Amino acid sequence: MRILIAEDDRKLAEFMVNGLRENSFSVDHAADGSEALALALKSSYDTAVIDVMLPSLDGLDLIRQLRREKADTPVLVLSALASVDDRVRGLNAGADDYLTKPFSFSELLARVHALIRRATRTSEPSRLSAGDLVIDLLAREVTRGGQKVDLAGREFALLEYLVRHAGRPVTKTMLLEHVWDYSFDPQTNVVDVVVCRLRQKLERDLPGPRLIHTLRGVGYVFRSA
Repeated sequence: MRILIAEDDRKLAEFMVNGLRENSFSVDHAADGSEALALALKSSYDTAVIDVMLPSLDGLDLIRQLRREKADTPVLVLSALASVDDRVRGLNAGADDYLTKPFSFSELLARVHALIRRATRTSEPSRLSAGDLVIDLLAREVTRGGQKVDLAGREFALLEYLVRHAGRPVTKTMLLEHVWDYSFDPQTNVVDVVVCRLRQKLERDLPGPRLIHTLRGVGYVFRSA
């Protein structure tokens, strides 16, 4: 899942970015409204967290411009202003939710998950399964055939993305945008390297059919059978 953070407070931005990345989100950060608008119109995000008081272009005007451009990215507004009128202004500007400062990271994470569920009209599962593969999203653990598979953070995020899109072709561009934090670079082989490590741990070291299939000229597809 890819998130845009628009926040000019450096410490708060680092707090959110680090926490979300630890929870396997891909995060882009903008320190002012104009930069955030450019990123939001250029790339696809699963949700955006936008502070009201941004330099260059304030958060509410940023949201209004996104909606005028027909961008339907779910938006969580951050603000130190907590009155009913302030919340109403944020929602009327086109925001989907409103979180007042200070806040706990657990609440931020819960609201982000809720926005994504609402946007996709699905309930967020606590685990994913495909054949004999099980991904525990809360414990951040993976098993295949009952055997635990130790994965690094990026390996876990890539596997989660592939399983969520099981049976559908996934391009390297999609993986770079949603698992890593940068747009497509035709020279990078980072996706191939991590896929190779995943195959080693999931397929060569354990019994069972192949899971991650290469589609020449396209990318990859995950199939459990």
